[in-house]
Amino acid sequence: MSIFFGLMIPFLGTALGAACVFFMKRELKPQIQKGFLGFASGVMVAASVWSLLIPAMDMCESMGRFSFVPAAAGFLLGIGFLLLMDRAVPHLHLGSDESEGPKTELKKTTMLVLAVTLHNIPEGLSAGAVFAGVISGNETVTMAGAFALAIGIAIQNFPEGAIISMPLRGAGCSRTKSFIYGAASGIVEPLAGGLTLILASYIQPLLPYFLAFAAGAMIYVVVEELIPEASEGKHSNVGTVTFALGFVLMMILDVALG
Repeated sequence: MSIFFGLMIPFLGTALGAACVFFMKRELKPQIQKGFLGFASGVMVAASVWSLLIPAMDMCESMGRFSFVPAAAGFLLGIGFLLLMDRAVPHLHLGSDESEGPKTELKKTTMLVLAVTLHNIPEGLSAGAVFAGVISGNETVTMAGAFALAIGIAIQNFPEGAIISMPLRGAGCSRTKSFIYGAASGIVEPLAGGLTLILASYIQPLLPYFLAFAAGAMIYVVVEELIPEASEGKHSNVGTVTFALGFVLMMILDVALG
């Protein structure tokens, strides 16, 4: 039950953020959006290092100087997976009028939700891989550390939920519909986490690869989308400062609770 709740925590963060549409009347100001995007980037980078890549290498310490191999291979596979998803799924980023991926007749609002859904897949993979490490009994991953990662992801998902629901409201959707779309973008997280948990439990020797794979997928999202969106135009320093805050917060959570 505790692991199920742990996998649901990131989704709850997204849903709570999407609920902001019931309390806020206007779209988020550009500098606030940049701040949220920078904060999310910082959390994801720190989680990739402390919660995923370092444990992946620690699990392979018996390989000596080659303990980096599973982490490096899994990381690159995660990058490649998100690259393929980015090309295979039609989606639209905030502030852009040109969609990415295959040409489609989908509505703009639907493609905005798909873009955030793509962001959330790596986070679900990360939570699933870490909780799989707990189940395996590996000493490099603790239940407290797994919950620290889940809480960190939920914290950065809160602004992401608001970032998707508020523009949908501004585009003419009702508050309820905007909330449902925003929350639905996060349901992929427990699904991806559960799938990773099942696979890793059956193929325990591949757990370091799963951890590094999730890290690569998260870093892809940060470098490809979050940081560019947080840095473009004016007020780019807002994204830089909040990146640092997000990074430090996730680092503290992982070290203090892990």
